[in-house]
Amino acid sequence: MQFTHDPTDFRLQLNARAGELGFRRVGVASLDQSDALAHLDQWLADEFHGQMSWMERGRDLRAHLSQVHPDARRIVLGVTDYLPPDTDPWGVIGNPEKAYLSRYALGRDYHKTLRKRMKGLAQSLSPFIQPHGFRVFADSAPVLEKHFAEQAGLGWIGKHTLVLSRDAGSWSFISGFLTDAPLPTTHEPEQPRCGSCTACIDICPTQAIVAPYRLDARRCISYHTIEMTGPIPDEFRQPMGNRVFGCDDCQLICPWNRYADTGDDQFNPRHGLESPDLLALWAWSRVEFDQRTQGMAIRRAGYDKFRENLLIAMGNALPNPAIAGALAACQPETDAQAEHLRWALSRG
Repeated sequence: MQFTHDPTDFRLQLNARAGELGFRRVGVASLDQSDALAHLDQWLADEFHGQMSWMERGRDLRAHLSQVHPDARRIVLGVTDYLPPDTDPWGVIGNPEKAYLSRYALGRDYHKTLRKRMKGLAQSLSPFIQPHGFRVFADSAPVLEKHFAEQAGLGWIGKHTLVLSRDAGSWSFISGFLTDAPLPTTHEPEQPRCGSCTACIDICPTQAIVAPYRLDARRCISYHTIEMTGPIPDEFRQPMGNRVFGCDDCQLICPWNRYADTGDDQFNPRHGLESPDLLALWAWSRVEFDQRTQGMAIRRAGYDKFRENLLIAMGNALPNPAIAGALAACQPETDAQAEHLRWALSRG
């Protein structure tokens, strides 16, 4: 089946509509992913996925995308910047009385927002897609987004395993849609430009980047503070510092991120979470947590997990009389909280 429209007209409309919807860059790739699947298979064999069993369960769907969308032939991907303005991340990380939350999670949850935008993009391209169909996703389908973004010319995969671009760095969300329409692909893959730099590897607090382009999630602070259940292993507690939801060190240090622009204002910080006091978060009730995190990615951790993470940050903040008093008054509600509390008190 051949594309029956003018490819130049398609690309012009794709870029114009994507820009109107807030996508910084957009591209189209074929579904060739043999190298990426080999990398995934090795990652799974090394058990780098830890408790994220869905990565293993979804392997065959990732390999056969026609099971995700019937007769899928192309993938359209958009990049949306999210770096909030003037949040002084290093200043927060360096202040033990503060709590650090990953910059992507400070504002609106990107999943629904970007799926809605991507659906709008697909619908606006209906003259080029009909009578074919599409399926949108934003970190919500078994798709190797980073690989396809690289193939679509939207950047290259850096040594920290995130997609980088020359003009915007890596502070970006990737969303897209699969289609069975034979759309023309857009760009040649960009030449990787990490060179001999190892800044992201060197700065990782828990040495989770075990080699260039190889991330062991079992060592990653983001994994431990969001995905993992149960007590965080002792060896990672002190290096976590005050990072209570995710970690951005590998992005903060990356030289290419000096070119990053302020992101979409939909993802601007809410509730002062760009620089919150540790004890202010600790004082949240379960009801207050649910209210304040409504429509935000932080909700994924859940109240109990969030407090487990806060206990480690509080232990790392000692000696501090106010924090020591809060720890002494703590009544843990989960086994992990009890274990983290014991550890935190031992730090005093």
